[in-house]
Amino acid sequence: MEHPTHTLDNPPADQPVDAPALWRRFAPDLPAERVVWSEIVPGGGHWSWRLSRGTALRFAALDARANVSLVLYAAHNPLERYNMPDSLKAQHTAHYRAGHVLMSDMGRALASFTLDTLGWHDPLGALLDTPTMEAKYGVHRYQEHRNGMYRSGRDGLLIETGKHGLTVRDQIAPVNLFSRVVVDGEGRFVFDAERPVQGAQVELRMDLDVVVAISTAPHPLDPRPGYAPGKVGVAAWTCGPAPADDPCRRFRPETARALHNSDVFALS
Repeated sequence: MEHPTHTLDNPPADQPVDAPALWRRFAPDLPAERVVWSEIVPGGGHWSWRLSRGTALRFAALDARANVSLVLYAAHNPLERYNMPDSLKAQHTAHYRAGHVLMSDMGRALASFTLDTLGWHDPLGALLDTPTMEAKYGVHRYQEHRNGMYRSGRDGLLIETGKHGLTVRDQIAPVNLFSRVVVDGEGRFVFDAERPVQGAQVELRMDLDVVVAISTAPHPLDPRPGYAPGKVGVAAWTCGPAPADDPCRRFRPETARALHNSDVFALS
């Protein structure tokens, strides 16, 4: 099954050509005066941005099989990057939800979950690589299928991080937004394919200047047949740094400490 191709809408004549208000379709509650840009990323697509501290990304699952594999690197030095083991260990969790922060190995918060309508996002399921994708779904190359080609999450993130001077040795474990993975009685990871995700939203506030890369390829453990990843809406807006009474600061002592470390770094 071919995933749908991405079609771009021409903005109305009174809008800038490069800034159609796509966010109004999936996040109309955002303050219009603070929205910087918005995109609709097709299933199997990929994108990346350099974002300033105090910018938030709103992600919206526009289809039933949406998955966003996301990685984070500190803009001042990409050797500082999202560290999955430290983030999970410090927050005593095996999944992410509102209140959690994504930490670097320097103990700083790179980004915080400030909004979440699902309550569970997977940090452990890794990335879909090309051999696994081709064995599972078959081969659809660009030469024959153009925008209907199949692209793995690993290749998508390598393309995007490469735009920022990073290489295969810089690839890290992603956060898989909108995906839920549990452990069965035999200790095996199991993907929850029954949980409805269409219409769900999650928001990440950037707590340092960061490079963000995403892929919307399928989750590697998704058992559903056919390559049919869902499209995802993404909107960037300026929310400002975490305030003193921020819910993420109150979530756990460890999250408060990580946000404090980011505050100290930003002011140094």
